[in-house]
Amino acid sequence: MGLLDYGSGNLHSAARAFRNAGADVVVTSDQAVLLQQDGLVVPGVGAFAASMAGIAAVGGIDVIRRWAEAERPLFGICVGHQILFEAGHEHGTHTDGIGLYDGEVIGLDARRLPHMGWNTVVAPAGSALFSGLGDERFYFVHSYAALTGPADALVTTAEHEDARFVAAVERGHVSSTQFHPEKSGAAGARLIANWLQTS
Repeated sequence: MGLLDYGSGNLHSAARAFRNAGADVVVTSDQAVLLQQDGLVVPGVGAFAASMAGIAAVGGIDVIRRWAEAERPLFGICVGHQILFEAGHEHGTHTDGIGLYDGEVIGLDARRLPHMGWNTVVAPAGSALFSGLGDERFYFVHSYAALTGPADALVTTAEHEDARFVAAVERGHVSSTQFHPEKSGAAGARLIANWLQTS
């Protein structure tokens, strides 16, 4: 399992969570090494534009696109989920995303931001990620999100105040979560295990 190292702040906690779920994890920015792995995890903490710049700096955009085109298992976390959409809008700045998903990431229309803490999600029937998970809570920390997901995907949603947003996407071999499964206790560990079993 390759974990893309582009300077994101949650590398080690993400790597530990996937190792605890039974994966052999290699944390690297080396494209050749990443492309030899069975799965690719794209973590993320912080701003959309900064994350895209960091990913671009290590050649990660090409790696992610090649990975998706080859229909190999890919998992994005938080900003690593957001950058899979077409674009992000933060602080008045438009930044192109990788474009694996239709839609854009915008600011949540909520009084209290960031949306930080534990929240429930609504998963669609047939979700592999949320198999065996009922009303468990997951840990979120974000002020921006995609409000709609791809029409050809299984889209899990959540709400903060009156703002409904995309909490997870499952589309073929690509899956991602707005929340942090590595910070979500037993529920997050189960979700990671589900992804590993189905990827």
